[in-house]
Formats: sequence, structure tokens, C-alpha cells
Amino acid sequence: MASDNTMFYDFGQKRDKSIEETLEIVYQALEAKGYNPTNQIVGYLMSGDPAYIPRLNDARNLIRQFQRDEIVEALVNHYLKETEAGK
Repeated sequence: MASDNTMFYDFGQKRDKSIEETLEIVYQALEAKGYNPTNQIVGYLMSGDPAYIPRLNDARNLIRQFQRDEIVEALVNHYLKETEAGK
């Protein structure tokens, strides 16, 4: 029996991991490869070049699930929450 309903396909909104979980995986992958994680993540965020992030543990694909501005926003929000908590 055929249905006349329109099918909906959402290919870009479902993410398996949060930004926080993703950054933890990326950080660990960078450390395992012997890189300075902070420098490499900043390099990626500033340039958009995924070569700053290793493929180890699928870190490069995971971080690319998010827009760079989303990651920066999450980092700023986290920093501000930590700053407020310290007052």
C-alpha cells in the first residue's frame, strides 16, 4: 500500500557526540600523537584546516561535525561559567 506522505530526511542535524565529548577525544588523540593539543585546536579553529587534527580515533571527522563558530561559542560559554563559579 503506497503512502502519499512526504518522507523527511535529516542528514546534518544528528550528532553522535557533544562538542565537549568531541574535544576530549580530539585532545587525547593530539596528546597521543605528541602534539600540543591547545595549539593544534586553536590552529584548526582559526584556519579551518582539518590537517591540524589527526585521524587517530576518528578525531578529524568528529570535530568536523560542528561548525567552528559552534565550538568557539561552547568554549567561551564554558570559560565564562568557570569564571563565574570562581567568584
